[in-house]
Amino acid sequence: MELNALTAVSPIDGRYRSQVAPLAAYFSEFGLIKYRVQVEVEYFLFLAEHKIFELPAHVKPAKLRQIYQEFTEEDALWIKKTERTTNHDVKAVEYFLKEKLAALNAGESVEWIHFGLTSQDINNTAIPLLWKDAVEQQYLPALQNLIIQLRKMAKEWKDITILARTHGQPASPTQLGKEFMVFVERLEGQVKLLSHIPYAAKFGGATGNFNAHHVAFPKKDWVKFGNKFVSHLGLERMQFTTQIEHYDNIAAQFDALKRINTILIDFCRDIWTYISMEYFKQKVKEGEIGSSAMPHKVNPIDFENAEGNLGIANALYEHLSAKLPISRLQRDLTDSTVLRNIGVPMAHGYLALRSIEKGIGKLLLNKNKMDEDLEHNWAVVAEAIQTVLRRENYPKPYEALKDLTRGKAGINKEDIHTFVDGLKVSAAVKKELKAITPHNYAGVDFEY
Repeated sequence: MELNALTAVSPIDGRYRSQVAPLAAYFSEFGLIKYRVQVEVEYFLFLAEHKIFELPAHVKPAKLRQIYQEFTEEDALWIKKTERTTNHDVKAVEYFLKEKLAALNAGESVEWIHFGLTSQDINNTAIPLLWKDAVEQQYLPALQNLIIQLRKMAKEWKDITILARTHGQPASPTQLGKEFMVFVERLEGQVKLLSHIPYAAKFGGATGNFNAHHVAFPKKDWVKFGNKFVSHLGLERMQFTTQIEHYDNIAAQFDALKRINTILIDFCRDIWTYISMEYFKQKVKEGEIGSSAMPHKVNPIDFENAEGNLGIANALYEHLSAKLPISRLQRDLTDSTVLRNIGVPMAHGYLALRSIEKGIGKLLLNKNKMDEDLEHNWAVVAEAIQTVLRRENYPKPYEALKDLTRGKAGINKEDIHTFVDGLKVSAAVKKELKAITPHNYAGVDFEY
């Protein structure tokens, strides 16, 4: 079978391909090859800029950068064809660039391509670079758009009082807007933590000591050179490495993304529950079917799909963050196999963001149901009454309210007001207590 959306093994490149297509530029084989070419070209130019060799005057840096800026699928196929002979992916990139330089009449300078490097100097720079670009250009904008939407909904619903539920039981009323702000704050906090983790690269020769560089040019400060080059790419060079980067920072990023996903799972489950409680209804899309057997159903499928994708993403992030920092002695090959999959959890997380955004776009506030629940749960004002009585130095107020309300169904406004009338307090305090209802007992007016 030819590879297409119907025959792909993974749903990421099959069923969901159209939704995750923007990530292909970073995580596909084409994307990885392009980033390798970019690192090789930039390193070649950096060597020339620092007078390690002289680049012929007619070979312009802008022309060389066009090699990766205008990189095509035909270029990638040329490299893959060469790899079938070399059986080495990075060496195939080196031969590709040498051919490109030869076409530009670059002369002997072609041999400065990949000077002193091992393949991991390229991979452990290209991969964090593509990862950084994917996070900053695709994932974080999608997450920030969701956060903005949640904040907007919080402001819109800031004055909507709902019955809270702790341990699944009726509890002191809360503001629907504030409940959305809980998730805004949590997500923003994790984005802030994620932003503090550097994008780390390894660049130091076969075993991290610049052996080949140093033996060729012993008076050159190669550590300083390497630091400047990696910084030039927008990354941070790790100073003491083996053949590979430690992966500690990218593991921390995986853990940060896992926490973000966990928060989003929590959000999906809360919204799913509110829908099941009929606090939200969902917009009906013409022609859409909720159940093959039950025509009436409008299922919360977007939140369920998001929860499933977030779970898959977290399972993969868990393995990535646990495995990558471990490598036998100066290097084994297990990191290479695993690193090729970093786009998979990113894609599942990206899918989830799109599903959540779609789901919240369907939500319709059902205030009548919210008000009905409040009205059927007058017992929740017991906290308010006993607290005011404490203020008034009333004897054992908690116990008095406990005897009235605990474990008793059907407590209503009349029961509460009868109780208040029997209290030995001033008329002013009784009036204050009777003014408290489940609808207005919602705490402070937060600023969002």
